[in-house]
Amino acid sequence: MSKAAVASMSEAETKTFSVSMVVSGVRCGLTYVILPFLAPLVGVGSGVGPWLGLTLGLVAIAANLLSISRFWSGDRKWKWPMTIINVSVIVLLLLLVVGDIRELLT
Repeated sequence: MSKAAVASMSEAETKTFSVSMVVSGVRCGLTYVILPFLAPLVGVGSGVGPWLGLTLGLVAIAANLLSISRFWSGDRKWKWPMTIINVSVIVLLLLLVVGDIRELLT
């Protein structure tokens, strides 16, 4: 594989990882910082939070799984550390998704 191809793969993996972390962070920021304070001010009901959190949580999990897939597609130097980080974020997101589902069911 040429140096340009390796560099391109590395950039794609970095971008995928970055996107997965940003989506995860946006989900948490919206759910725990922005919605609890701003939603009542603009007249948005409290029922929006769990739906938004559930949607963003599932998107974030998919992005993290894609990131893992990209790192494991070849013999990458950082695949284990990145996998551990992604799996840790997925576990946290799954806990949040379960919380959102429980809130929607009550």
